[in-house]
Amino acid sequence: MTTLPDRPRTALIVIDVQNGVVEGAYRRDSVVANIAELVERARAAAVPVVWVQHSDAQLARGSDAWQFVPELSRAGHETLVHKSYGDSFEGTDLEDALAAAGVGRLVVAGAQTDECIRSTIHGAFVRGYDVTLVADAHTTEDLSDWGAPPPELVIAHTNLYWENHAAPGRTAAVVSTSAVAFDGGDSLRGPGT
Repeated sequence: MTTLPDRPRTALIVIDVQNGVVEGAYRRDSVVANIAELVERARAAAVPVVWVQHSDAQLARGSDAWQFVPELSRAGHETLVHKSYGDSFEGTDLEDALAAAGVGRLVVAGAQTDECIRSTIHGAFVRGYDVTLVADAHTTEDLSDWGAPPPELVIAHTNLYWENHAAPGRTAAVVSTSAVAFDGGDSLRGPGT
């Protein structure tokens, strides 16, 4: 249903699952395990996996904090996108990589829910992509000392509003890891998809 009709493929986007980003994240281990499961299922179905890696003044490129967590391993042929803004499309070649692969539907997982995940799902949606957020495969740290709700509520609220997000010619969906069913690289089957 994407507004990118010449791009029938689905891709898994793994955002910022880096040591320094998820070190103190809510349910870190279970979220990383869910992402690892999604990566393996995507690979088995020949679905492109796109890795997004953030750097900024607090997350210096090349540092240990900047590296992907040890539980996840990017295959050499999989796309790597370097970013320095919340939205994975801003100032990057993500759009070019997705267009070249014929991708019009995204399955999104990673960190942090209240910044890079939200920015990217909205950025993708306004660019015409169908966007499925994996409910139990994104996380954030506790920012309640700065006025944010506790992380579990940030995650729950993001899942709630994305599940009800709508626009002409595009779909927004939220599914659990267990409900994601990649189908040969050309579609995604699951509740709400």
